[in-house]
Amino acid sequence: MAEVRIGDYPVGDGHPCYVIAEIGINHNGQIELAQKLIDLASQAGCQAVKFQKRTIDVVYSPEELARPRESPFGTTNGDLKRGLEFGLEEYREIDRYCREKHMPWFASCWDEGAVDFILQFDPPCYKIASACLTDDNLLCHIRTTKKPVILSTGMSTLDEVDHAVEILGNDNLILLHTCSTYPAEYEELNLRVIPLLRRRYGLPVGYSGHETGLPSTVAAVALEACVIERHITMDRAMWGSDQAASLGPSGILRLMRDIRLAEASMGDGVKRVLDTEVPIMKKLRRVGCHG
Repeated sequence: MAEVRIGDYPVGDGHPCYVIAEIGINHNGQIELAQKLIDLASQAGCQAVKFQKRTIDVVYSPEELARPRESPFGTTNGDLKRGLEFGLEEYREIDRYCREKHMPWFASCWDEGAVDFILQFDPPCYKIASACLTDDNLLCHIRTTKKPVILSTGMSTLDEVDHAVEILGNDNLILLHTCSTYPAEYEELNLRVIPLLRRRYGLPVGYSGHETGLPSTVAAVALEACVIERHITMDRAMWGSDQAASLGPSGILRLMRDIRLAEASMGDGVKRVLDTEVPIMKKLRRVGCHG
């Protein structure tokens, strides 16, 4: 299986799972809240935090921006989108703060201008959201940066994933299985797609979870997901469209613990009698093996 290096971290078989804390838009337009979420990811032991970056007038049509939508920022969808979009000043502060905390960061970029904007901060990789998987021009533009790419495959057919992988090429590419509903129901997660993608593409495959709990994400690690991405929040009851599908402070701390325990439990697949089992065997086994 191919190996991809994201910054200082090798990602792939035989390496600890690379865990991305998705901040996304859960900062609610507040840099102070973004900093608290970075602190939470650092405390939990995540390997990176991720944001989202859009050029609002490129990604959304004037009609979509004018659509009525109540939010703390105003009465239209455009008010909401612009209120949640960090600009240069905020990302300079995010970059400074993450460097201070030794926390790598990158972003899902939804358009070519956003890719160029984030490039000035020398991210360790780029993330392509499931919604952008069929945007050939965006995929090609991201590849011009020469950065590793993480591609989410939610709401996509295998034919569409085939095409995206053909566009991106196999070098420095990681795929993420995901279900793109927020929050996702357990019955919809279909984790068995993880080994399917591994076999089909020979690439590192991870899991981006939008469910509310932890067990399925740990199960993904047992199915050899080498990257895990989960949204984080300071409070799941907070205002915001992604908060309910996110993990709060106790959730992300427990998930990191459980991921590392699951990894430690997998072993090497060789059946043997352990030294620690020998005294138990001598105590409890009445008949020895004569095979």
